[in-house]
Amino acid sequence: MTIAIAAVVAVAFSILSPSLRAEPSASINDTARFIAGLPPSPGSPLTAYTNDGYWKQYARGFDEAWNNLEKRQLSKISAMVSRDFHTRQSVLFYFFSGPDFLYADAFFPSADTYVMAGLEPPGDIPDLRKFSRGEIATSLRALRSSLSSVLSYSFFRTKSMRVDFSRAKLNGTLPVLMTFLARSGKTIYDVSLFDLQSDGTLHPAEDKIANPTGKGVKIIFGDANVGRKRTLYYFSTDLSDGGIKTSGFLKFCDGLGHGDSFLKSASYLMHSDNFSTVRDYLLSHSVSLLQDDSGIPIRFFAQGWQLKPYGRYVGPISLFGGKYQAKLNEVFGKGRATPIDFSLGYRWRPRESNILLAIRDPSATAFEAAPAAGMKKSDLDSGDALGSQANADVPQRPKYRRHKEQTVNKDFQLFGYLP
Repeated sequence: MTIAIAAVVAVAFSILSPSLRAEPSASINDTARFIAGLPPSPGSPLTAYTNDGYWKQYARGFDEAWNNLEKRQLSKISAMVSRDFHTRQSVLFYFFSGPDFLYADAFFPSADTYVMAGLEPPGDIPDLRKFSRGEIATSLRALRSSLSSVLSYSFFRTKSMRVDFSRAKLNGTLPVLMTFLARSGKTIYDVSLFDLQSDGTLHPAEDKIANPTGKGVKIIFGDANVGRKRTLYYFSTDLSDGGIKTSGFLKFCDGLGHGDSFLKSASYLMHSDNFSTVRDYLLSHSVSLLQDDSGIPIRFFAQGWQLKPYGRYVGPISLFGGKYQAKLNEVFGKGRATPIDFSLGYRWRPRESNILLAIRDPSATAFEAAPAAGMKKSDLDSGDALGSQANADVPQRPKYRRHKEQTVNKDFQLFGYLP
């Protein structure tokens, strides 16, 4: 009798109380694909949502934006990397990154460990099965909005991003990281939140250690159909001198040894002595350092670095007008710079972007530049090379075309970047 009653109760529970049954959770990889506008794996509990009109429209819009980005930026960066970058390290340090795995992967596709850092919090690990359909639709719209600037201009709008991340149900940097991983063809195996301690150790967030000095997320991922697993660390931590000396962040990085470094749209913060500690750390721990002019000032590469300039240096946008570097203009002059056909950083218009690859070389003399691709070293002293012609119209103190920059500079004033 008891068994019969129990069976009846079980059937009644399954029929009459479906809201009380535990919903199956989607895998973290399927969640990443879904929020990236890509179909989850067959049998995923998220598959049912892909039939909704809002998701189909979201996916179509994301496909279009990503295809445009691939043609305009990513394929061209990939060609440059394949041609010119041959001695990559297993570790990439990308400080002041925010959640920009997109360009970390584009320029450093073979790294085993990515260390990224910014002020924005990692947020929660998303579980979309706890969202209503309306909440999912609203969250996807908010996520797509937060990505609009990086997809269009290659950088995040910092202040706007913080507002977006704090208000959204898909909050923090983690959903953005997951989206970029999925769109870049990666498979996510595991995601875990952690707290940072001042001795550089990481502790699971659920341990709730006392007085953490930073928070972050660790993502284990791999390339499709490739067995090698790779690691991405994102730290939410203060990189200024006042915060970094006691946070334990650099102690954690010490355990990884030397690596490559990447700096983009870094607000010229390391031009200030308030960020001298992180600046000195990157200079001493980088085998190579790839950056635009908003990173470390050129004067710190006077000795022991071979410099390979790409693109065209026309000075900072007017918001950062005081950060013009005359010596950097010399490095990019006289045929030294290899042209690029994509944009990067605050100078997002074609033929206005600059990239400097600094490779550690103890034998290099002051501001020694390698010849541009296809040029002889003797060309560096001639005025006939392409790079010299490209920079011929650039004055020592460039007059900015304010009528063209007016709109974007108004946006910069809202982005939270510091001059």
